[in-house]
Amino acid sequence: MFRFGNPFALWSLTLVPLLLVLHWHATRRSRALMARFGEHALVRRLRPSVSTTARRWKSALALAAFAFLGLALARPQFGTRVETVRREGQDVIVAVDVSRSMYAEDAAPNRLQRAKIEVGRIIQRLDGDRIGLVAFAGDAFVQSPLTADYGVAMMFLNAMDPTLVSTQGTDLGKAVAVAVEALEETPEDNRILVVVTDGEDHEGGVAGAIAAASDANVTVHAVGVGTAAGVPLPDVDDGGARQGFRRDDDGNVITTRLDETALQDIAMQTGGRYYRIGQAGDGLAQLAERIGTGGREVESRDVTQFEEQYQSFVAAALLLLVLEFVVPEARRRPARRTEEAI
Repeated sequence: MFRFGNPFALWSLTLVPLLLVLHWHATRRSRALMARFGEHALVRRLRPSVSTTARRWKSALALAAFAFLGLALARPQFGTRVETVRREGQDVIVAVDVSRSMYAEDAAPNRLQRAKIEVGRIIQRLDGDRIGLVAFAGDAFVQSPLTADYGVAMMFLNAMDPTLVSTQGTDLGKAVAVAVEALEETPEDNRILVVVTDGEDHEGGVAGAIAAASDANVTVHAVGVGTAAGVPLPDVDDGGARQGFRRDDDGNVITTRLDETALQDIAMQTGGRYYRIGQAGDGLAQLAERIGTGGREVESRDVTQFEEQYQSFVAAALLLLVLEFVVPEARRRPARRTEEAI
């Protein structure tokens, strides 16, 4: 099978006839000027060393070299080989808590924004892994299915906010269940779930979901956001502007705190680890490194590769240029006959 890797370069060959026309025009103009100088036969006798035939050959060689270079730029390819391309990596679902408690400011600028920054850094360090996103609060849904397009994943991550889930609260069990379901088609050795939350579970059901994750060989890494000390819960309007702090029916300020114990238990039961994001600036570098070094072969496919043959055309062009350089323009002078001495 034959093809060109860069067919647009073939347009350069349209310059060959243009150069031929220019050469013909220059030759004709040169003859016209010489005709003004004198008769053609007489002028040739006055210039016995110039060979018109050699000049034509030199021009032909230069044009042919240009044509071969144009073909080389088009990257002619013929001959094929089949290569097996393997992709190594893991399938990672990141479940991000988007409940209103994530507006708390014990992680700068707030829990949710800090979580998105750290998850974004993980995505940027992925290489060959697939990433998916789950948004959860009182309910959970797949925000972005598994993909190796990290730009798309970042776009969905940046769009996460509490308005995505109408049911408020924090249902960790539902988040884990939805994430496990999203990993069903993934090889069992490559299933990773990262739960990013402040750990406040208002619905229960975590134990059953964690048991299901363990049965499905899903490794769950828990990431806590915030501090264990209680902080006031900001009252944020739909535009994201803070309107003070939320209060209960008795007028007391509602506080929210990080529940590390629950998250540590979740990670321990599934073979994962617990990480924490807080004001101290500690991020998820260790988690990103662990994901990046745990890749296994998740896909292999045969790809037909075409053999590049431009080298032959470049070599032909160089050879023609060398010949053009060595062909002399001057005619060979006949050897003078010497009279024999009597």
